[in-house]
Amino acid sequence: MKKILAMLLAAIMVLSMAACGTTTAPETTGAPADTGAATEATGEATGGATIASGVEDGVLTVAMECAYAPYNWSQPDDSNGAVPIANAPGNYANGYDVMMAKKLCEANGWELEVMQLDWDSLVPAVQNGTVDAVIAGQSMTADRMEMVDFAGPYLYATIVCLAKSGSAQAEAKGISEISGTCTSQMGTIWYDTCLPQIKGAGIQTAAESAPAMLMALETGAVDFVCTDMPTAQGALVAYPDLVILDFAGTEDDFEVSDEDINIGISIMKGNTSLKEALDSVLGGMTADDFNNLMAEAISVQPIEG
Repeated sequence: MKKILAMLLAAIMVLSMAACGTTTAPETTGAPADTGAATEATGEATGGATIASGVEDGVLTVAMECAYAPYNWSQPDDSNGAVPIANAPGNYANGYDVMMAKKLCEANGWELEVMQLDWDSLVPAVQNGTVDAVIAGQSMTADRMEMVDFAGPYLYATIVCLAKSGSAQAEAKGISEISGTCTSQMGTIWYDTCLPQIKGAGIQTAAESAPAMLMALETGAVDFVCTDMPTAQGALVAYPDLVILDFAGTEDDFEVSDEDINIGISIMKGNTSLKEALDSVLGGMTADDFNNLMAEAISVQPIEG
């Protein structure tokens, strides 16, 4: 993979220069270097160091869970436009995030490389330069913006609940009418911000992933879950016995800010070149464009996704 190869080559070059007695380069301070970048830096200077865009080699390396349908999932072949997962040979990534990444790459003349990482590893991977960007259904929250910069939004996601059809929870017309045990995915505004707004909620331990969250509901471990509309729509493909509880437009809905529902692409702090390249494409797309692409992703989502 280009990131690992770049790191090894860089180390060999440094050792060779030291052995030859070459004068060392001036020491820099600031964010870690993007290991996928070539020597020419095109980003904004930050703290004395220059942030490279990461795509000087013509490859955009993107991280995602590959387990968060319909945003992203893993499949055994390249059907429906799936792309290889660089660190999981024999597996392919697909979904809304992959489709969007392909559009961004096509518009900028880049090749796409997808890396599969756990949810909690996504932001650190951008910070340390392991990947150029994370396209994984991340809300553009203030907390995340302290750690990374965001391009986008590339989607606007309504917050909803999911419950079993025929259950008492399925009859709720607002968050004041729903009660029972519940959960959501860890590290999300669904779990940290939305569930606590439900007075009748018996909040259980957060699920490690979106599939684990849905399995908890399907198996009866909880009575309902909180998620966003695309995830809920994708869930119905695998679990048709579930129903979506959408309280949007009522006075009995979740209180969320734009940062909670705006979904963005995280990149290294100070990487203005990459941000501008991504925003130049996203800025020409509308909410309808995003929703139509999401509908396409849901239409090809595997049942086990």
